[in-house]
Amino acid sequence: MDQRTVTDEFGKAVNMTPKELERWLDSGESRAVGQKDGGGESVGHASGRRIIDLLRKRKAERTDDDYAHMNKVVGYVHRHLAQRPSGDVRDTRWRYSLMNWGHDPLK
Repeated sequence: MDQRTVTDEFGKAVNMTPKELERWLDSGESRAVGQKDGGGESVGHASGRRIIDLLRKRKAERTDDDYAHMNKVVGYVHRHLAQRPSGDVRDTRWRYSLMNWGHDPLK
């Protein structure tokens, strides 16, 4: 995918503002979900911190590595949305995992 397409798809997938995402990542619910890396932080939580940086970065400052991560976020959000559980998802690990990746399915 070219950079413009990745940027557009990232903008659709990430529906939380940097402030909303920062507030979320500080919560216990955020830290309680996801696959943990060796340091104890989940992959999604680390991704959320990177997403905040990406949202605040000017397009001209983005690197190829930034675009690769943006593409990874888009893929994760799309795959995870396809696995939506039935019923009310408000207080579910499924929603919390998505929110770590910058997407609140209730928005």
